[in-house]
Amino acid sequence: MPEESKKSLKSWSHLRFSIIGPLLARPPERGTLQKELEALASRRYPHPTRKDSWVTFAVSTIERWYYKALEGDDPVSSLGRKVRNDAGAKRAMSRELIARLHDQYRQFPHWSYQLHADNLAAFLEEHPERGSMPSYSTLRREMVERGWKRSSLPRTPGQVRAADRLEKWEVRSFESEHCHALWHLDFHEARRRVVDPSGLWHTPRALCVLDDRSRLCCHIQWYFAETAENLIHGLTQAFYKRGLPRALMTDNGSAMLALETREGLLRLGIVHETTLPHSPYQNGKQESFWSGLEGRLMSMLSQVSPLTIDFLNRVTQAWVELDYNSKPHREIATSPVKRLLEGPCVSRPAPTTEALRLAFSVEETRSQRRSDGSISIKGIRFEVPDRFRHFPRLHVRFQTFDLSSAHLVDGKTGDLLSCIYPQDKVKNASGLRRAKGPPEQEAAPRQTRDPIPPLLGKLLSDYAATGLPAAYLPKDEAATDDQEVEG
Repeated sequence: MPEESKKSLKSWSHLRFSIIGPLLARPPERGTLQKELEALASRRYPHPTRKDSWVTFAVSTIERWYYKALEGDDPVSSLGRKVRNDAGAKRAMSRELIARLHDQYRQFPHWSYQLHADNLAAFLEEHPERGSMPSYSTLRREMVERGWKRSSLPRTPGQVRAADRLEKWEVRSFESEHCHALWHLDFHEARRRVVDPSGLWHTPRALCVLDDRSRLCCHIQWYFAETAENLIHGLTQAFYKRGLPRALMTDNGSAMLALETREGLLRLGIVHETTLPHSPYQNGKQESFWSGLEGRLMSMLSQVSPLTIDFLNRVTQAWVELDYNSKPHREIATSPVKRLLEGPCVSRPAPTTEALRLAFSVEETRSQRRSDGSISIKGIRFEVPDRFRHFPRLHVRFQTFDLSSAHLVDGKTGDLLSCIYPQDKVKNASGLRRAKGPPEQEAAPRQTRDPIPPLLGKLLSDYAATGLPAAYLPKDEAATDDQEVEG
């Protein structure tokens, strides 16, 4: 049978009509019907509902179909299967059995439907008073209608809570009203390995940032590891390309929850939203992107060997900009670039590189050593400029993964005061030193000094105002010979 005919067979009535249809279109001559029926019965036919399955029919069966279609006005309908009298009716299970089945499912959600049926049958054999065993199809239908689907076995308390939440609360798709109102960020572990210049093999991880409304890939880049440093490196490039979004959704990975990441997003005015633990369906747009990345881009690289991360990054940028971002997306019926241009858009201009580096950092206070004017950060001593020597405690911002420099900031306003660097003790051993200057202060006009302090002058003035005589008797004392006489 031709392939087109095989694809068009969607029911038993279509199959039967395809078999006897030629006899209806070209009625056989008298005495040749039996030979035609025997020829049809000797062939195999594709099963209408099972793939790669074939069926045969007896001569009497095909003959019955022939006369049934010949007598009816609608041959296809007349060749359909007879509807059962109990079609659509549900064989009810007792409430007690359903409760027992529910308890069994909650305890063992990873069981198959057949295993649930076998265990329920074993239970009813020991307790026949609880009722009779329903058929497998009835049990399976009851479980499907109640949403008791097979799921993986939760192993941690967090997975148990996530499974319970998924069972009790509905899941709905969502989309932002404005472009750049919400971005999605996630890492993906590739199915292929890459080699570095030293000849070592690594499993690369892709960092991707997607816009929720337009599905635009704002930036994608491959790294050797999933770290906060790599996350900030890729995210800042997305800021340079598209501007600052209003919110960012990530999972609960260590790189996403790093203090530098959270503090940086807060300082930039970006709301950081995290998905619920063990609930990857909340970031479904990102998961859909990964399937396209592996199915299209990585499939085209199957013959490239050895694959380097530099080449992988170059081809990924070309694929994202010219294929993914430019071609129609099946969910939005247009290309991500076109939908982004249609707007509306709520992005903001990205700050400078130095401002972004200062934003994605940890801010702490450190005590300054009075002996050498230095502070300690993660076991590394940083020299403080001499003009800040009078501050016992300083506010400093730094990145834990890059201690090549740090920044002194104003604790109240957050303004940058100075950039500081680690001590170079070898350089300090040269003996070169700067003279200390006075602390910066406003120049005051020079005044004539009064030997009487203000408080003592006030006391004398107040005492004179009372009008009382001096409370002592003056006495002229002559200097003795042993005392020095002042000339």
